[in-house]
Amino acid sequence: MMASARIVAPELLDELHPDDPRARRSRRDLRRVHRAMGSLSILRQAIARLQLMTPPRRILELGAGDGSLLLRLARAQPAWRRLEVTLLDRHDLLGAETRKSYDQLGWKLTVLRRDVIEWVRQEPAQRFDLCITTLFLHHFDTATLGILMAAIAANCGAFVACEPRRSGVAWLGSRLIGIVGANAVTRADAVKSVEAGFAGQELTAIWPDSHGQWRCEEYEAPPFTHCFTAARRGVCA
Repeated sequence: MMASARIVAPELLDELHPDDPRARRSRRDLRRVHRAMGSLSILRQAIARLQLMTPPRRILELGAGDGSLLLRLARAQPAWRRLEVTLLDRHDLLGAETRKSYDQLGWKLTVLRRDVIEWVRQEPAQRFDLCITTLFLHHFDTATLGILMAAIAANCGAFVACEPRRSGVAWLGSRLIGIVGANAVTRADAVKSVEAGFAGQELTAIWPDSHGQWRCEEYEAPPFTHCFTAARRGVCA
């Protein structure tokens, strides 16, 4: 039975040093989890639902991790070329092969090693056409989410978030994640992620749109994902 309200608790992976063998294993687990969840397909569908009038030229990914999911997106979007992409994370986790792959696709890559709250408090160096994030927003309580999403709205033309869904099905899936070979860190964090996940219109309620400048959509992407999209009017069809 899922709790009716979000429960946000620290996750083990966030507390481990990036070079800890358990952290390295958990990051490998997350790549398998993304495939099991269909994250790439869900992310592509969410971007399509934005109905952007022109392809993005500057993309920001928050909580980018090792950059592998965005790289898969890049390969799946052949019309997106010569983009400038900024990957923001507390740690630089990109390997040499990943960097080379971005370069081969013609994507100009910047890795911004920074805590997202630090990024919020500083004046960003540029505006972005599109901001994306996956399995990241659930780490923050409602008050912090309000600050973060206000910064995203101020500096981006469109936003896509794919998060854990707070549901009985997702909770059961989190309990069975060991089936894909996940280690103890990933198994523990999966349950916490679902408990901190989203349902209904919770993200829409936080998004700062007092003047109706944004077209927002929030929906379930079965079996385990909760999506939120926002596009500034004028950049979407």
